[in-house]
Amino acid sequence: MPNASAKADHADPTSFGRLLAAAGNFPARARIASLLRAAFDAAHFIEVETPVGILAPAAEEYIEAPRTEDGFFLRTSPELQMKRLLAAGMERIYQLGPCFRRGENGRRHRQEFTMLEFYQVGADYLELLDFTQSFLLSVCRGLHGDSSFKFNGETISLEKLEVIPVREAFRTFAGRSADKCAEEEGLFELVLVDQVEPKLPKDRPCVLIDYPVRFGAFARPKEDDPTLVERWEIYLGGIELANTYGELIDPQIQRERFRRFAETRRQQNLAEYPEPAAFLEAIDHGFPPCAGSALGFDRLVMLLTDHPDIADISFPLDS
Repeated sequence: MPNASAKADHADPTSFGRLLAAAGNFPARARIASLLRAAFDAAHFIEVETPVGILAPAAEEYIEAPRTEDGFFLRTSPELQMKRLLAAGMERIYQLGPCFRRGENGRRHRQEFTMLEFYQVGADYLELLDFTQSFLLSVCRGLHGDSSFKFNGETISLEKLEVIPVREAFRTFAGRSADKCAEEEGLFELVLVDQVEPKLPKDRPCVLIDYPVRFGAFARPKEDDPTLVERWEIYLGGIELANTYGELIDPQIQRERFRRFAETRRQQNLAEYPEPAAFLEAIDHGFPPCAGSALGFDRLVMLLTDHPDIADISFPLDS
């Protein structure tokens, strides 16, 4: 007798077709995960696991954490929990696992997705940029035997980064002041997405660096210009892949930013989150200078396998 679930799948060829397409890419997905772990292990990082269900998400202004019936939130990122491990004495850690963001569905977004997040004590955000380029090269060579790959008809070489300060990018590609755009609610992101990102180079990694302080939730201010924060984002083929901070370690400044972001969420009629008391207790005990990064694993798989839609390389969300 045929399996009942299999009969249901075949009864819906659209759903089953998506499943077949994703399953065909799962070997490459698994290979990329293995290559990433090998690169991090070689750099003496320790893989960790933190809870998916948490009591208090970070009060980020426009990211919504799904809530369960018993009052837990599904994490949008493992950031706060991993930083508690840094406060407890761990120095090089990474995690590859599921995260959730309500309402984020599209060709490059999913409400359930896989994040690679990593932190290094004693490193600054520029050192993490060098390391990121290094492990991307290692993964690409392991998968393709070369330091370049094809995506969306373009050959992308990982050998050389193009680094562009955010202020320069806004002037060059949008004719706008990044600082003035940051003063108006929603304008900075609108200009970034509509005018800056489409004009970034597509044949090599492009890094936007040093954001206005308004857009550095967990990033420390730059010493030579406190109106900017130590933050960079890397783009491949025009797709934002990773977001990195020189991490804020001052507990008072962190509390003030949490208060400000919570107020913005109230003004925008977004869900109110409990105070992340365990995280704040941990950083009160002393938080070491470090840098951290979050990379969209599904997007990396899309890029390295030349698929334009996240649904092509992920299990369908219809079941």
